[in-house]
Amino acid sequence: MYQTIRVEHREAVATVWLDRPEVHNAFNELLIEELDVAVADLEADPRVRVVVLGGRGNNFCAGADLHWMRRAAAATEEQNLLDAQRFAAMLRRIATLSKPTVARVQGAAMGGGVGLAAACDICIADDQASFCMTEVRLGLTPAVISPYVIRAIGARQALRYMQSAERVDAKRAQHLGLVHELATGGSLDECVAGICRELCIGSPAAQAAAKALVLANAAGAIDDAALDRSARAIARQRASPEAREGIAAFLAKRKAAWRQ
Repeated sequence: MYQTIRVEHREAVATVWLDRPEVHNAFNELLIEELDVAVADLEADPRVRVVVLGGRGNNFCAGADLHWMRRAAAATEEQNLLDAQRFAAMLRRIATLSKPTVARVQGAAMGGGVGLAAACDICIADDQASFCMTEVRLGLTPAVISPYVIRAIGARQALRYMQSAERVDAKRAQHLGLVHELATGGSLDECVAGICRELCIGSPAAQAAAKALVLANAAGAIDDAALDRSARAIARQRASPEAREGIAAFLAKRKAAWRQ
């Protein structure tokens, strides 16, 4: 049914695997579309109590696919806006799913991969995992993922890591609030299974109500206006000279013009 993802069911838990290990599960248009469709289907499936998001291979998600970035750099601002809106809508579907969502993170989570982890209700990471919002080094900005990252780590920490593009190890990510629990000694699947068991004990209706309550009362609600602001911000930036230079430099494996 899908080309870029796989969906597995084990009792009341559905795991959606990003299944592009050859490119470290990087996003492209098809992956975003298929992930959006799969999550919508799981929302409607009464047998599913918990949704886990994971990545096949050694890394959770490397952010944007190189070919997708190349197309974005050549596209107009209007075309980039539509592209960003689709990505924003997919992340919001995950973030507002009425069922608990768990990110299972191993290896690297880069750019949009950080946003995917932050959009989930719970993030369980291998203790060797790492996180990095690399966008500014490409002349871009982590606009679409920003509502979820800021919700997870707060504005003060987001100011640092969205601008510095530093790589954050798993322990630091837990300290920041991006990760809830670290799995040591290869116990990632065991830790994920454990939290899923706990989640399946609760009342589905009560959990949905609790999630709605948190989202409604959280500062800086992720509403239509917030999504529109973030999509327009990245669309403008993608069409900018700096973004074209940053992506060209990255693809050519050279320093961008603004670097000393």
